[in-house]
Amino acid sequence: MVINNFQEIISHCKEYGFIFPSSEIYDGLSAVYDYGQTGAQLKKNLRDHWWKSMTQLHENIVGIDAAIFMHPTVWKASGHVDNFSDPMIDHKDSKKRYRVDHLIEAFAEELKAAGKDTEATAILDEMEQLLGREDFAGLKKMIEDKKIKCSISKTCNWTDVRQFNLMFSTEMGSVAEASDIVYLRPETAQGIFVNFLNVQKTGRMKIPFGIAQTGKAFRNEIVARQFIFRMREFEQMEMQFFVRPGTQKQWYEYWKAERKKWHEALGIPTDRLRYHDHVKLAHYADAAVDIEFEFPFGWKELEGIHSRTDFDLKQHQEYSKKKMQYFDSENDENGKPFGNYIPYVVETSVGLDRLFLSVLSFSYAEEKWTKEDGSEDSRVVMRFPAGIAPIKLAILPLLKKDGLPEIAREIMNDCKGHFQCFYEEKDAIGKRYRRMDALGTPFCITIDHQTKEDNTVTIRYRDNMRQERIAANEIKNLILSKIS
Repeated sequence: MVINNFQEIISHCKEYGFIFPSSEIYDGLSAVYDYGQTGAQLKKNLRDHWWKSMTQLHENIVGIDAAIFMHPTVWKASGHVDNFSDPMIDHKDSKKRYRVDHLIEAFAEELKAAGKDTEATAILDEMEQLLGREDFAGLKKMIEDKKIKCSISKTCNWTDVRQFNLMFSTEMGSVAEASDIVYLRPETAQGIFVNFLNVQKTGRMKIPFGIAQTGKAFRNEIVARQFIFRMREFEQMEMQFFVRPGTQKQWYEYWKAERKKWHEALGIPTDRLRYHDHVKLAHYADAAVDIEFEFPFGWKELEGIHSRTDFDLKQHQEYSKKKMQYFDSENDENGKPFGNYIPYVVETSVGLDRLFLSVLSFSYAEEKWTKEDGSEDSRVVMRFPAGIAPIKLAILPLLKKDGLPEIAREIMNDCKGHFQCFYEEKDAIGKRYRRMDALGTPFCITIDHQTKEDNTVTIRYRDNMRQERIAANEIKNLILSKIS
């Protein structure tokens, strides 16, 4: 069973430069966070790892970087203007607005905490069925029957359930009165779809092929919670894979398996990943599954794989009056070319912030042990996989004199062009080791007086704290072999 150490992880993120509340000196901005110096590097490493695995290791997938602002008709065509909504409910006494599923999920968590797991599971199952049927009256009746209370007023005086659009809107133009309304994109996928023909023609791409993209998206979440799990400004990593109609289910199964294997290869424990099939399919999908991760606060979506059919390209063809067809010169089983068609799409979509949080969750550990002299010792360690750790190597001269810093600087200069290094002279070596453990640095090099005699250094391994002597000229190649 996973320990709920979520508050400890949040505190650790602040203390060691992973994540800060946004605009903190002005008391912050709800559900918006800044990545600090350590977190920004970890986030970049995760993004780069995904990008390489998609675009460099797949010959038929390329990447783009579409603008955040798009023509307003894009969002009409995609269905976001009319359908991108969540069921909300307002409380008449406190005037507080809740997302219905969050309200019911919070109630189910209270039941679980009271040992009523069966009742909690039944409530969540009923909620999914009601949401799937869009039975808003049934959802309100469920809330009233279960006497689910507002967290502020502690009463049950609720309005009816209704839909609330999640898109942020703004004006584009020099004068507000004469401006046009545009939206901050709620997803990155549409930038791929509107560029489908541009990429296909200029890249001479043949079906099946994919287009990948990473970037910011924005959703006006009413109740954004659980740290960086659900935010109003977040980052997605999406790949749209264009396939021949009729083959979408086989590619859906392929990417469903491939994406789970990718997370496992990253280092996420297999027993903390599972599939969850959608009960209610989105308006564009004929199949959909989530890869869920067991966070400290429970099983939640990490990545979605969706068979989107030809909905998106067909919609953009209708609204733009531009043909979004592909000419397939390959022959079918009768020896005739497949000809023109609108491709079907299989989507993989992972939230970078959620991936970041999952890595924090399985990496964070508090350890205690008894030393040889009988005294107790402890540490907090981030067991990041070496390849994505924000700092790969710490270079630590034992003393700030006797020529040790000069040798350490030579090693630093030799290594820093190949991977992220950290140099520190301050404090006792034990304290420096503990700080590096807390930052998740997998390897530490200590330069001492013996280094001057035989050009060897002590390398310390984060995970088991084992130390050994190696030649100084072997450091770079050893670390490169460990992080590749």
